[in-house]
Amino acid sequence: MTNLPAGMQVNQLTINYKMGRIFEVRKSAMFARWDKMAKNFTRIGKEIAIAVKASGPDPDNNPALRRCYINARSCGMPKDRVEAAIKRAMGKDTSSYEEIMYEGYAPHGVAVLVETATDNPTRTVANVRMHFTKGNGSLGTTGSVAFGFTHMAEFKVKKDGLDVDELELELIDFGLEEIGEDTEGNIIIRTPFTEYGNMSKALEDKKIEVNSAELTWVPGVLMELNEDQSNEVLKLVDHLEQDDDVQKVYHNLK
Repeated sequence: MTNLPAGMQVNQLTINYKMGRIFEVRKSAMFARWDKMAKNFTRIGKEIAIAVKASGPDPDNNPALRRCYINARSCGMPKDRVEAAIKRAMGKDTSSYEEIMYEGYAPHGVAVLVETATDNPTRTVANVRMHFTKGNGSLGTTGSVAFGFTHMAEFKVKKDGLDVDELELELIDFGLEEIGEDTEGNIIIRTPFTEYGNMSKALEDKKIEVNSAELTWVPGVLMELNEDQSNEVLKLVDHLEQDDDVQKVYHNLK
């Protein structure tokens, strides 16, 4: 570059700077994807351990484990890692995870539910309380928030030519409560969480491929905040989601 005319040297510096910035943005996005993937693998690994210890390693007789298989596939978790997690869960020396739900409020009164799977509840509650406190929220007592949410089973299936209205009629006898579409080309199917097995079998019998299947908490009333307030809430949610003991975080922010 030193042999180039001055104007061309400046242009070359600008190009190099822009290329460097593009690389940094791509690298940051790549690491973010890796972090999310690692978190998903850890979450599903814990779900597998809980499912296997509760009902054994046979997915045909263990609906919770079948759900783990579906969700592992949806997030790209290799089959050998799933099988390794099952083998570990069958061992005598593996950690026993306890599922604990924490309830609290984010800034501006947004309700938050935090699902955890932990082998050390003392550590987990301390960490969850710390996240709420640092995020200008507050950890509540059992029942202080959950009443505003409904426990449901949620299935995502690819639309792929399916007619939502026809599908609604076909599934209404299997516990269907809500059906709709998201922005990614999926049909979202919700039932009461107690109807998970019925709906799962119905979709399987109808040869409808399920992309993901979750037990989720759906808020009854959504809160609408301005952008700055929403970012404050989402910052707390993000910190909670990054905690190793946290499985999922639900909130009623619109």
